[in-house]
Amino acid sequence: MPYRESFETVAGCKIRIMRGNRAAASAEPLLFLHGARGASAWLPFFETMAQRFDLIVPEHPGFGGSDTPDWLDNVGDLAYFYLDLIEALKLPRLHLAGVSLGGWIAAEIAVRNCTKLRTLTLICAAGIHVKGVAKGDIFMWSREDFIRNIFHDPAFAEAMLAQTPSEAELMIEMKNRLATAKLGWQPRLYNPDLRKWLHRITVPTLIVWGDDDKVFPLPYGEAYAKLIPGSRLQVLKNAGHTLQIEKADELAEVMTGFIGEN
Repeated sequence: MPYRESFETVAGCKIRIMRGNRAAASAEPLLFLHGARGASAWLPFFETMAQRFDLIVPEHPGFGGSDTPDWLDNVGDLAYFYLDLIEALKLPRLHLAGVSLGGWIAAEIAVRNCTKLRTLTLICAAGIHVKGVAKGDIFMWSREDFIRNIFHDPAFAEAMLAQTPSEAELMIEMKNRLATAKLGWQPRLYNPDLRKWLHRITVPTLIVWGDDDKVFPLPYGEAYAKLIPGSRLQVLKNAGHTLQIEKADELAEVMTGFIGEN
């Protein structure tokens, strides 16, 4: 197995966790928070990062193989949940990364408490609104439109659309869409208060964006970079929203280099 699967219960909620470590037992932990499509599979990107880190990929409460707790109302609830999970797993100071919805959660974690974090990486993150710059409305897109719009290179979309999901996989997709709608329907995929507190992030922060992101266009990455003191914006060329698939090697190289500097 390229990873270990486990279930942990925190705050009365059982969640599924994938964990991989091809490095030394003392490898630094990297907690990676997934986006709206979930984290049911161990991606090649995860395997690459597991060569360097103790990589921990949980499925958020409400998603995939994890429970849907009664207390889950907003992204702030997930931020507090993950702070509790970090304590429950007895993790030392760790590197935190998140993509899209997961990037929003990661930012909400960091504005609350940075003491357990060594670095923060936000990848095409939701969470803020940029006046005059329209977001892609993922809730109005069909499944096919969604898949086509998260990539720059249409070959990735065609390959994904050519796969016929099983009934179980379709049920997970529906569960993930419902959870995402609960967390980000109104206002659309952002917290109006988050931008006010991003200055509280005191750890080295990398912001990675695709130059052709149709969900959150590049000005969203530029806005995050202005709002988080000392942060660095890295723009990947010919890249859409799903960098961990479309630009897996480049994303891994950028993240590993940044973390190695800090």
